[in-house]
Amino acid sequence: MQRKKVMRRIAGILLSVIFLCGSSMPKAYGAAGPGAAEAEQELRGVWISYLEWDKLAAEQTVFRTEVDSMLDRCVELRMNTVFVHVRPDGDAMYPSSYFPWSKFVTGTQGQDPGYDPLAYFIEAAHARGLKFHAWINPYRVTGYLNSWADVSKASPARQWLNDTDTSNDRWILQHAGNYYFNPAVPEVRQLIINGVSEITANYNVDGIHFDDYFYPNVNNNNPAAWFDKPEYDASGIGLTISQWRRDNINQLIRGVYSAVKKIKPQVEFGISPEGYVANLRSENRLFADIDTWMSQDGYIDYILPQIYWGFEHKLSNGSPAPFAFSSNLDTWIELKNKGRAKLYLGLAMYKAGSDSKDNNGVPEWLRFQDIMKRQVEAGRLSGAVSGYCFYAYSSFQDSVRRAEVENLMTVFN
Repeated sequence: MQRKKVMRRIAGILLSVIFLCGSSMPKAYGAAGPGAAEAEQELRGVWISYLEWDKLAAEQTVFRTEVDSMLDRCVELRMNTVFVHVRPDGDAMYPSSYFPWSKFVTGTQGQDPGYDPLAYFIEAAHARGLKFHAWINPYRVTGYLNSWADVSKASPARQWLNDTDTSNDRWILQHAGNYYFNPAVPEVRQLIINGVSEITANYNVDGIHFDDYFYPNVNNNNPAAWFDKPEYDASGIGLTISQWRRDNINQLIRGVYSAVKKIKPQVEFGISPEGYVANLRSENRLFADIDTWMSQDGYIDYILPQIYWGFEHKLSNGSPAPFAFSSNLDTWIELKNKGRAKLYLGLAMYKAGSDSKDNNGVPEWLRFQDIMKRQVEAGRLSGAVSGYCFYAYSSFQDSVRRAEVENLMTVFN
């Protein structure tokens, strides 16, 4: 009996040694065993924005070659997910029944490239073991590199303003020089939901991903300047203007979530808001109801806040900033613990090696080359973070960030 106990104890020790040795060894992407399971559980993603699309060739053969090279680089960086812009400005990187072709595919909004870029992007990503999340800006119609003059006559925004039906003129609004779909209009919400349903039904995406462009920043101290005042007055709802705006966004988010799950329950829906919760709770900007999304089912599967600050960021008076990385992470973990949505962290690779101001004598981003690495380690140590996404793909190619990337790779093994 004693001999059996001793043998079992020896066997247990040997198994522990084997496990510990194995878990400390580098693990190749897609390898079998415990390391592969760990890699699959931790999301490692990179945003590929319309700015990257704008640099890709329009011609099909060259486009495919460039996408292949881009995705090969993502695998080399030990990523397992790509978040790819498919609708930056009321447009589409794919043949759509609702939105015109994006300017960032061919150089001209509404121009058909003669093939389906999104279909190839997804096929090529999956061939390399990369998950694909389709990234959408839901309300934005114009913005950086895309003016009203660029908007195609096939765009619903231009059609609403140019047709003889005056009842839809306010479905598209201008604010501070840019155009937005009006979040207060049920028909607008349905258009966005239809567009999401189209992608989910027609493409083998792993996720639908919203950026944080909901309402533009407004001044609530001047009701006469509210660009959505007629809709608010007509609503007759017993909410403040800020509550009403949040409710409009919540109706969209619930509708998108429901549509995605009805078509393909396995597809995830998540949002990447700005990283400072106090700003999200502001009465004057975005109107993203983060508290509801994180505490109630039926809104999102994950949240991916853009925590784009280092550990040492200070306010102008020299005191630690509440949005500096560590305290900010704690805030998001508190929110995460109120519901069932997963927490991913959006991290600012684009700041690495730069002089991005943080109210220190010499910016932290210039003094250290391992900020990304330490932020990943802090997220892992918390036990509450399910993965990381980096802005942006192009930042990984810049020589000034090479040391930061190399240090990150030491924890992405």
